[in-house]
Amino acid sequence: MSNMEISKVIAQMRALSSQLEAPAVTPPAGPAGGPQFSDVLLRAVNSVSDQQETATGMIRSFELGTGEASVAEVMVAMQKASLSFEAVTQVRNRLVEAYRDIMNMPI
Repeated sequence: MSNMEISKVIAQMRALSSQLEAPAVTPPAGPAGGPQFSDVLLRAVNSVSDQQETATGMIRSFELGTGEASVAEVMVAMQKASLSFEAVTQVRNRLVEAYRDIMNMPI
């Protein structure tokens, strides 16, 4: 991976970090004054979906030879999509586990 590609990846990471710190649209405040959980979860799922679509598009264009993406860029996009999906899956598993724990609590 060349210095230019590494710089691109670092710039993307910084852009994503700044988006997390300052969301473009302020969601309605929840009971404690923060964003509602459903809005945060919806943004996360949409982000994962976008990453998967981007990776799929890069794979197709690389296979057809129509894109300018290198193998390294395609692999990075695939790994980002995979890690994002795994993280959302883990969050879902934790939510289901918490729901089951609450439902099994004696009243």
